[in-house]
Amino acid sequence: MIADGNIISLLSGLITERRFDRIEKVLAQRTRYLTVVLEDIYQSQNASAVLRTCDCFGVQDVHIVENYNPYNINPMVVKGSDKWLTINRYNQSENNSLEAISRLKAEGYRIVATSLTEESVDLADFDIERGKCAIVFGNEHQGVSGFMLEQADECLKISMCGFTQSLNISVSAGIIISQLTQKIKNHVADWQLTDLEKTALRIEWLKKSVKKPEMLTL
Repeated sequence: MIADGNIISLLSGLITERRFDRIEKVLAQRTRYLTVVLEDIYQSQNASAVLRTCDCFGVQDVHIVENYNPYNINPMVVKGSDKWLTINRYNQSENNSLEAISRLKAEGYRIVATSLTEESVDLADFDIERGKCAIVFGNEHQGVSGFMLEQADECLKISMCGFTQSLNISVSAGIIISQLTQKIKNHVADWQLTDLEKTALRIEWLKKSVKKPEMLTL
């Protein structure tokens, strides 16, 4: 079995130095301290826009819950960002939301539902230092499901001052992900990936960066 270091050396020789440097810079900004959960999103452009936002702001993992609506992406919106993310899909159980919650809690995440409730904490006041968080976004009409709200550890909201008290999910996700990733970098010491996680992603991304990776024997 070829050692990881040898695999990286081989693959990096098949791409430009500029491309390899780009991979390293992106890896240095990736985090799993924050993860995103999309519950029953049915408009492909919205799901795709959130994936693109996650990639842009360094959120590596996205969890897709498909209880009623299948996950689809819009290539014109996602712009290939999905290939650089770790996408986890939940569509095999009677209650896929429960499966996602159970896994995330087992991995040490607190479940944070985005919802306008009396108990919801404003985004500006959200305590990012309390621990890893999974931010849950619900579908376009009903928002986060009642079950997810019952299971959530906390609720998060964006304060608004207009006549309209709701945002498109992709806009809401963009605001929340942007602000929370900045908070993480400013206030959390261990927000970056571990060396082992970086190595695994480095190899995965290198394979995706070479031409005809299926021709390689590793």
